[in-house]
Amino acid sequence: MRTILAAAALLALAAFAPAKAEDAKPFTDAKIIDLVTILPPPPAKDSDKTKAELAEILTLQVERTPEMVAHAKADDEETVWRFAGELFGPKFDKDKLPKFSAFFDRVVETEAAVVDPAKKILDRPRPHMVSDIVKPVVKLSNSGAYPSGHTTLGTLMGIVLADMVPEKRAEIMARAWDYGHSRLVAGIHYPSDIEMGRISGSVIAATILRQDDFKAEFAPAKTELRAALGY
Repeated sequence: MRTILAAAALLALAAFAPAKAEDAKPFTDAKIIDLVTILPPPPAKDSDKTKAELAEILTLQVERTPEMVAHAKADDEETVWRFAGELFGPKFDKDKLPKFSAFFDRVVETEAAVVDPAKKILDRPRPHMVSDIVKPVVKLSNSGAYPSGHTTLGTLMGIVLADMVPEKRAEIMARAWDYGHSRLVAGIHYPSDIEMGRISGSVIAATILRQDDFKAEFAPAKTELRAALGY
């Protein structure tokens, strides 16, 4: 009997345990949002557009300061905690925001589910794969550059967070813009990758904001965040 009761108790605890990040389910995917049919094709590797963008990257590579490099390296982390930690301060604590945390795990997975398949099809080589003069300051990636996944996620997180805390909408969206710019500073993306990432993030946000499952998790996550921040 004790064994049965113990097993029942463990099952009950498991039912109420917060989902792990790796278990997070995206709100949508590439079957619903096909970026290949939405975005224009990327500039060809030997096009004038790509050559001009490489020149812009190399100019920034010379001009970037140690502070800019440090910021770009830190922004290599794809989480809402990196994205908004400086905006919201010490009250923005993952351990105290379980509903918000689980909700944004799904937001992060959504970006990957939509963008990664498009990157494989569009298959734009990264700047350092086209020119060995380009020296990225973040971990090298040979996945498709177009659109920028970091920028897509930053835009998506910005739009969702701004709906949760409209009092800081301007600061949040400025941070979303900056998060994408970090990829250019880092030398890992072209300017047009960043531009298309901002479009992609906006398209994803416009789609999932209308979904019932999104709304059902957004409301308690918003309430929890606003209470923690004192709004």
